[in-house]
Amino acid sequence: MTNVFAPVDVAGRSLANRIVMAPMTRSRAYGPGATATELMATYYSQRASAGLIVTEGVQPSPVGQGYPDTPGLHSPEQVSAWRTVTDAVHAEGGVIFAQLMHTGRIGHPSLLPAGLHPVAPSPVAAKGQLFTHQGPVDFVTPRELDADGIARTVADFADAARNAISAGFDGVEIHGANGYLIHQFLAPHTNRRTDGWGGDARGRVRFALEVAAAVTEAIGGARTGFRISPGNPYNDIAEHDAADVEDTYTTLVTQLGKLDLAYLHMIEGADRELTARMRKLWPSTFILNPFTHPQSTGPDALGLVQDGTADLIAFGALFLANPDLPARLAAEGPYNTPDPATFYGGDHRGYTDYPHL
Repeated sequence: MTNVFAPVDVAGRSLANRIVMAPMTRSRAYGPGATATELMATYYSQRASAGLIVTEGVQPSPVGQGYPDTPGLHSPEQVSAWRTVTDAVHAEGGVIFAQLMHTGRIGHPSLLPAGLHPVAPSPVAAKGQLFTHQGPVDFVTPRELDADGIARTVADFADAARNAISAGFDGVEIHGANGYLIHQFLAPHTNRRTDGWGGDARGRVRFALEVAAAVTEAIGGARTGFRISPGNPYNDIAEHDAADVEDTYTTLVTQLGKLDLAYLHMIEGADRELTARMRKLWPSTFILNPFTHPQSTGPDALGLVQDGTADLIAFGALFLANPDLPARLAAEGPYNTPDPATFYGGDHRGYTDYPHL
């Protein structure tokens, strides 16, 4: 039986254990120009006992920002600020990947520099509202990316990946999940294109594959992970047709597998059989954020490594509230309780003040 707490090799890099800190938006990039802060360095370094830390979503370009006070990796100032974070994590023996997240239509012009507008594969507005410092606002109809815009966006991901390595990150995770730009290309509800980036599954996965190929060319497959969430309705994504979900993600994962990536990170839906099929298709490390709705992932998820369902398990809220989570899991508790009121924005409270054992 696999030992969750033993070191594991992932793409030639030794991780201390099979426990992953999942990416979680915290909206505390209060430095000038959406830069990381010393408080963020403390937050991540406190959690360096994870086998792997994946940061909050980081926008690869100004137009990729979808929430207030989220950090970027598209300016020299941002690269320099992130170096403070990565140095702090490495000083504690940790491994940290930056998650590159372009939110696409999930955003608002009020969050963007003058003249910019949210973009997407098709001009289809998301239902619902977005929180801003001025209060909740309706999502707007995004501008459809043309071929030149797609090429620029792919290049933005590659540039951000290079910036991540310059900032001291061990690698990047491409966010292809949760209803953001790459997921918007994958889903027929949000991708209504009739050109080479739309239509059938092969067309809808094209953008994701172009991003992954550009990033691996920029920094190498061993430094690149990819996140998916098949069938996830978050951010008004509609992937209800089981046959289409199977076709889309089988096509995507099969093609991604040819790029020799470090890992595939899957946010699981209710279909454990689909998880098993994706794991079987994937040729390298398989990280699972298991389906535990309505609860957050708990200690019992470690059994999914022990029974072979996944190679590593990602914890979100439990890691947020327990900076020394691997030690607590090994000791079988106790666990701090997460405070949802402090998840997004704010100061050190609910961020760096959760106690260690």
